[in-house]
Amino acid sequence: MTGTDNGREACAAERAELARLLPPAPETDLPPGRHEHHRERLMNLIDDDTARAQDRTGAGAGDRARERAGRPARPRLLRPSFLAPVTALAVAGALVVGYSAQSGGPAGTSGTGDTRSVSQVLLRISDAAGKGEALPVRDDQFLYTRGTGRDVDLTSGKLVVGPLEESESWLSQKPGPQKKLGVFRVDGETLPINAELGDSEGTRPGLFRPTYRWLSTLPTDPRQLLDYLTEITPKFEDQDHDQAVFEAIGGLIGGPVLPPGTAAALYKAAALIPGVTEAPDARDALGRTGVGIAREDARSATHTEWVFDRDGLTYLGSRSYLTKDTEYGKKGDLLGDDAVIETAVVDKAGVRPRS
Repeated sequence: MTGTDNGREACAAERAELARLLPPAPETDLPPGRHEHHRERLMNLIDDDTARAQDRTGAGAGDRARERAGRPARPRLLRPSFLAPVTALAVAGALVVGYSAQSGGPAGTSGTGDTRSVSQVLLRISDAAGKGEALPVRDDQFLYTRGTGRDVDLTSGKLVVGPLEESESWLSQKPGPQKKLGVFRVDGETLPINAELGDSEGTRPGLFRPTYRWLSTLPTDPRQLLDYLTEITPKFEDQDHDQAVFEAIGGLIGGPVLPPGTAAALYKAAALIPGVTEAPDARDALGRTGVGIAREDARSATHTEWVFDRDGLTYLGSRSYLTKDTEYGKKGDLLGDDAVIETAVVDKAGVRPRS
């Protein structure tokens, strides 16, 4: 990172500290253009396709999951077992950001727990991940994940958490841009995962399509890796970018298979993000408790945590909830959670791995 970048980080840290000391500045509206951004993200969740809405009555979480699997509305991390909840979490966070901005909510981030000890925890997780087996993954194979999660419905203007729903996904490892990214199965129905609408060439391997080959090319030096992920993670004026990077890393570690060197570097990179703490009461969608790594974003009033098995330190899932009352929900309300059940490398899409 250049000296200029270091100076920018120092200024940002000073501004965040000042923001905590000073009373919140009154604001009456979002910055120009941000209403449309939030509206677009909301429509991704509540089905903005009018024609489909007219043809459908009482669509449940499974219907929304299937539509997003076949029609991703904007680039996002393809966290295989959570293709439905991940969009819900992003949109819910965006809506709360809008609420905080309009009500003069505080900027910056805050967290609970010991930020000094979290680095040691992440180093332990990194060491365990680095000792994993490097699997030979061919370009013609698929990364398989079976998991479960809860979707969030905002059609009523309030957070309504859907039932726990199991799903499976098979993500293509083909190099280059692809229009067919894999397949997704929920409620016994298998549908394609397509590239972004309007992308005539298809989706390339990268942050929003993290193939095993692409993951293998990432820097293994934690600082270089964090700098690179910070650069390629989308920025929005009303979003804490450190939180966006934290969630981007969460999307990558929540994938089915990671090269051991990349996995180890990702956890060490996460330790360098300001505001990352331990979460002593972390649990995934299945209720499994474990070692928790979390970050709280005061700007969006959200707390996001990753959960790891206490013994082997393997990734179990994630959870996100509100940290204060908003017009969409109350403090402590769940924004979504998920859990990984099984991961594997398979030769064909739609075919489950052998026991």
